Amino acid sequence: MKVLAVFLVVAAACATALEISVNVSVSGSAKNIVCYFTSWTVYRNGTGHFDVEDIDPSLCTHLVFAFIGITADGKIHLLDEWESSDDGLAGFSHFTNLTQANPDLKLLVSMGGWNEASKNYSIVAADSAKRKVLVEEVVQFLDDHNYHGFDLAWLYPGIRDGSDSEHDAANYVELLKELKAALSAKGYILSAAVSGGITNMDIAYQIPLVSELLDIINVMVYDFHGSAETHVCHFAPLTASSKDDDGNATLNVKSGIQHWIDKGADPAKLHLGVGTYGRTFTLADPNNAELYAPVTGQGRAGPYTNEDGILGYIEICELYSNWTYVWDDDQQVPHRVSGDQWVGYDDEKSVTLKAEYANEKNLGGMMVWSLDTDDFVGICGGETYPLIRTMKKTLNIITSS
Repeated sequence: MKVLAVFLVVAAACATALEISVNVSVSGSAKNIVCYFTSWTVYRNGTGHFDVEDIDPSLCTHLVFAFIGITADGKIHLLDEWESSDDGLAGFSHFTNLTQANPDLKLLVSMGGWNEASKNYSIVAADSAKRKVLVEEVVQFLDDHNYHGFDLAWLYPGIRDGSDSEHDAANYVELLKELKAALSAKGYILSAAVSGGITNMDIAYQIPLVSELLDIINVMVYDFHGSAETHVCHFAPLTASSKDDDGNATLNVKSGIQHWIDKGADPAKLHLGVGTYGRTFTLADPNNAELYAPVTGQGRAGPYTNEDGILGYIEICELYSNWTYVWDDDQQVPHRVSGDQWVGYDDEKSVTLKAEYANEKNLGGMMVWSLDTDDFVGICGGETYPLIRTMKKTLNIITSS
């Protein structure tokens, strides 16, 4: 977007709450597409500008507003008050209004994200009084803003600066138990964004308990490789490459999803994450663009996302479609090359294969990060959101409009 095995018995007090049914699917096929809205995209210029009004409310079954933050006291912290509150651009309110066009749409707010790090989450999760404050704040937020659920994007328990590597996995479960009891009592959804990397998930999650407590598990089976690499790697391969060494052989979609299942997760709660962007590199030798070719760093920024090392699908299909296209038969994903620039990404072909795998494993559906980097304008092929529409078609999802 990045090994403890301690198993706790879910408290009897939580068991009662778990009996309360939360209907997390609103589609005729019982499959979901969970789509994240990244609120900071309102500050982009030109074609890349993306706000709530650019969301097609008939496209996804669940929409997630990203992000709100947390203080060390367990209170909600608005990361961008101007963008989200009614005193500014009223992002929260406009987001809620999307249900006027699609009454079946489920709206969630997500707390966390990569930039929030782990420290405050680790502090709050370890303290019962602070957990109580957080749970009360979350319920009040959902009540006040007419949202349907809460998404926890703590990236990641037991990992990164400020985390408690010994206790975070158990404390994460305690936090989920208390959130579950409070949210289920009011019919609210509880979801989480979780790691798709085997090493991370074995540290961060007591998977059977996490699966029991969550309604939706959004597995980030992307960003397996990124800015720290010294060689070319695809950020979200479906399968392993014959060139992978032992350290990279499990850094792919199928390995990540299968590990969640093997460790005890309910497949019907798992949602296979897809990034609607690509990770880019600058090749050390433009004549060597093979997988694991040396690189000098990240690729150059695109005009919309404006960040080194990343290109949105909308940028790739509109502006760089003349770059040489290469399909990797091993990894079942594409990349493009031009001179010393290399970008690995997902297109409609690879998304179809990932959606077919989600069907094969009887998953609850798919997750999208994020709406703004798909072709939301329809300038590449005439149809808006081609990647998300491909997921929807392959999963056979019918949503209200």
